[in-house]
Amino acid sequence: MAYELGAEDASQEGKILSPFANTHASLPGSGKGTHRWWLLALASMLLLLIGAVGGVLAINYLNDPFRTLEPFPVGKYFENHRTLAGLRFRGDLRVEADLGWNEGKGRLMVFSSQQDPRPIAVMVPSQFKEIYFTKGQSYVAELEVGEGGLIYANAFKKN
Repeated sequence: MAYELGAEDASQEGKILSPFANTHASLPGSGKGTHRWWLLALASMLLLLIGAVGGVLAINYLNDPFRTLEPFPVGKYFENHRTLAGLRFRGDLRVEADLGWNEGKGRLMVFSSQQDPRPIAVMVPSQFKEIYFTKGQSYVAELEVGEGGLIYANAFKKN
């Protein structure tokens, strides 16, 4: 059986031909690298966004001066206010009424608590005279039970 060389094969006579001569070379993963780069960039931005939001929430939580205080026990206060004298609490309060203002002492306000709807009278010192209390507004306050059972507000933050 004789093998005859065609015109194309005749020009290649004497040369060594690779079986892969007519294939196109490609590197492993080429074409996918672009997608991986975008995916990596997207994942990085997402992690950065989550970190930023988490950082802001952590800073707000840690800077909250009321976070370490226990909630004001309205029920205990009405049972025996003497057991709470001198202690400080966190009060989640809602404005009910304004009982009056004294220049040297402050404003006597009636609030209700979220935990107990019974009204409590709170002395708001004159240092908070720039706060305009309107019925129904909500505040977070640092409350201290003083002598005779009068509740004093040492700090306020509007909700």
